[in-house]
Amino acid sequence: MKRIKKISVKLALATRKFPLRQKMIALSIVIGFFVGLIAVLMKTMVFKIIEFLTANLDVANNNYQYLLYPAIGILATVLFIKFILRKPVRDGIPNVLYSISKQHGIINTHNTFSSLITAALTVGFGGSVGLEGPTVVTGAAYGSRIGKLLGLNYKQTVSLLGFASAAAMSAIFKAPIAAIVFALEVILFDMTMSALVPLLFASITAALTSYFFLGQTVLYPFDFIEDFNLNQTPYYIGLGLFAALVSTYFIKIYVFSGIVFDKIKGWFWKFLVGVGLLGLLIFLLPSLYGEGYEAVNGALKGDISFIFDNGLFYNYQDNVLIGLLLLTSIIVFKAMATSITFRAGGVGGVFAPTLFVGTMTGLLFVKTLNQMGVTHLPESSFALVGMAGLLAGVVHAPLTAIFLIAEITGGYKLFFPIMIVASTSYALSKHFSPRSIYTIQLKKRGDIITHHKDNAMLSMMQIDELIETDFDTINYDANLRQLVEVITKSHRNVFPVVENDNTFCGIIILDQIRNIMFKPELYDNTLVSSLMFTPTKTIDIDGDDMEAVATKFQHSGKYNLVVLKGDKYVGFVSRANVFSHYRDILKDFSEE
Repeated sequence: MKRIKKISVKLALATRKFPLRQKMIALSIVIGFFVGLIAVLMKTMVFKIIEFLTANLDVANNNYQYLLYPAIGILATVLFIKFILRKPVRDGIPNVLYSISKQHGIINTHNTFSSLITAALTVGFGGSVGLEGPTVVTGAAYGSRIGKLLGLNYKQTVSLLGFASAAAMSAIFKAPIAAIVFALEVILFDMTMSALVPLLFASITAALTSYFFLGQTVLYPFDFIEDFNLNQTPYYIGLGLFAALVSTYFIKIYVFSGIVFDKIKGWFWKFLVGVGLLGLLIFLLPSLYGEGYEAVNGALKGDISFIFDNGLFYNYQDNVLIGLLLLTSIIVFKAMATSITFRAGGVGGVFAPTLFVGTMTGLLFVKTLNQMGVTHLPESSFALVGMAGLLAGVVHAPLTAIFLIAEITGGYKLFFPIMIVASTSYALSKHFSPRSIYTIQLKKRGDIITHHKDNAMLSMMQIDELIETDFDTINYDANLRQLVEVITKSHRNVFPVVENDNTFCGIIILDQIRNIMFKPELYDNTLVSSLMFTPTKTIDIDGDDMEAVATKFQHSGKYNLVVLKGDKYVGFVSRANVFSHYRDILKDFSEE
C-alpha cells in the first residue's frame, strides 16, 4: 500500500509539468483505448458463452435448456458477489451517477473487474439485460483510479468518468458521436469546451479499438427500402405516442418488481422465484434470451420469424394473428424479464433491453396498421424508429436516442422521423414518469445528480456533514434556574429541550426569555416546558435530502433547523453552514 502511494505521488508530480489541456487529452486517449479493450473483452466473453450454450439447439424444437440456463448464470453471479467479492455490485450507469453525486468521483476498486465478470455470466447464460451499463461502470472505475493516482481534483476526475463512459458506449455500439452526446446528456451536466475535445478523443479511440478487434460490421445492419415520406408524419407521431406508453409501462414494471421482490426475505428465495419466472418466460418466448441482438436484426428487416424459433409456436409461422399476439407478448414480457433478472441477482444494463423493446414496439405498430389495411407503411423504418422512441422514453435522453439510432444503423435518411418519435415519446413519458429508469434507482436515497445545477450542487452535500452538535440541551422537566445555569456556560442562543431518553420536545431561544431570566423569584416556579415551543420545520436525517433541507430553510425563514432521527434529537443545521458548504462545492466543481 505504501509503495502504491509513493508511485501515486511520483505520477502526480510528474504530470504537473504538463499543461492541463494536453494532460487531459493524453489521458482521454489512454482511457479510450483501455475501455475499448474492456468492451471487446466483454462482448467476446458473452458471445463465446452464448455460442457454447446454444450452437446445437434445434430451432424447430422446444429447448428445455432455456428453463435452466438463466438460473445457472444468475446463481454463479450471486455466489461470486456474496462469497468471493463480498461487496455489492451496483447497477452500471446509476453507479457512475452515484459516485459523481456522493463519492467525489471515486468508484470502488472492485468495479474494475466485478461488473465485467458478473455481467458476462448473467447475459451469457440468458439474463434478459444488456452489457452497456456494466461496460460503462468498468471503464469509469478505471478512470476514477487514474484520477486518484494522479491526484486530480473533483472536476478533473469527473471528466475522466465522462471520458470512460463515452468510450464504453462508443466501443460497444461503434457510435462515437452518439457516445459523446450520451456523456453530455446523461453523465456530465456541466461540460466545458476544454473538456469537450478530450471527450472526442476518448470516443474516437474507443471506436477505433472496437473496429480493430471486432471488424467494421455495425451492430444493427439496416437496409433502406423506402425513404421518408412527409405524408407518413402523422403515423410517426402516433408511434411516438405509443412508444411513450410502452416506455412508461417499462419503467412502472421495473419499479413494481422492486416492490414485490423487496417483500421476499432472503437472497435465496429472491433468486429462486426470479430464475423460476425468468426461465419460464424465456422457454415460452426464446427471443427474450440475453441481449436479443439477433431478434432485433430480424425485426429491422420486417421479419418476425425469430418469434417462432426454438419455441412452442414454431408450427404457427404462417399465422399472422398469432405472430402479432406473440409480438405483443414479447413487448410485455421483455420488460418483466429484464426487471426479474435484476431482482433475482443478475447484473447488466437496460440499454439493450430498451432497444429490443423499441424495435418490437415499432414493428407491432406498423404491422398492425398494415394488416388493418389503413395504409402501407415501411415496416423496417418503423421498427428502426421505434428504438429511438423507447430509448428516449425510458432513459429520458432524447438526443442520445436520436444520434445513437441514426449512427448504429446508418439510418440518417430517417433522421427526421427519428426526431419526431424520440421527442414525442420523451415529452409524454416525462409527463407520466418524471424520472428516468436511472434516476429512479437512486432517488430513494437522494443519490442523484441532475442537469439542474442548483439541485446538483445540493445533491453533493451530505446532511450528516453539516450537523452541528455543540448546542447545550436542557431537560424537559427542568426549571428556569437550571436553564440559566446552562445558558451561562453556553456560547449559543438556542437550546433544544429533550427528555431523559433524548426525545426531542422543543427549543428555547434566548431572546424570547431574556425578560424573565434576570428575575430570581421566578427561577424555581417557572418550568422549561412552559417556555419552549415546537418548531414547525425540522430535518429528518433519514428521510430528507439536501434539496428538502434548502426548501425548508426557504419557507421557514429560520437560521437554524433542528435535526431528528425519528423523534430523537441529533443536532442543528444552520443556514450559514449550508451556504458555506455550497460555495465550497461550487468552487471545487468549477476548477479545471
